[in-house]
Amino acid sequence: MRLSAVVTSSAAEHALRAAGLRVTQQRLAVLEAVRRLPHADTDSLIGAVRAETGEISHQAVYDVLKALTDAGIIRKIQPLGSVARYEGRVADNHHHVVCRDCGSIADVDCAVGEMPCLTASDASGYQIDEAEVIYWGRCPACASHP
Repeated sequence: MRLSAVVTSSAAEHALRAAGLRVTQQRLAVLEAVRRLPHADTDSLIGAVRAETGEISHQAVYDVLKALTDAGIIRKIQPLGSVARYEGRVADNHHHVVCRDCGSIADVDCAVGEMPCLTASDASGYQIDEAEVIYWGRCPACASHP
């Protein structure tokens, strides 16, 4: 594996250490791929990491994605009918819009501004700290083709 091709990022290294994770070239490579390809699926991330670093197993990427998600460094989203996708934007309660035709995904900032941007009518005793909203529609490219 040509992991030496990965350019280390002090911010990525800091995020890993702050989460109690070891800094490895595989984790850095996957973090860089998630940064470059927001909302990418696992296969796209595997391809991106392989293009930059050489061979890496599917299982290694799955393991890194799980560790990074569990640590809160990246976020896993899975719109209905879609495979899991990953993004590095984690610290702000934003939402997503998904194209019904091509499946492209874009970020949508919180409508009200403060977390959580939606107030439950009955929280059933829960202390809500996040609201997840997915808007559905057609992206500009798909909408321009009737």
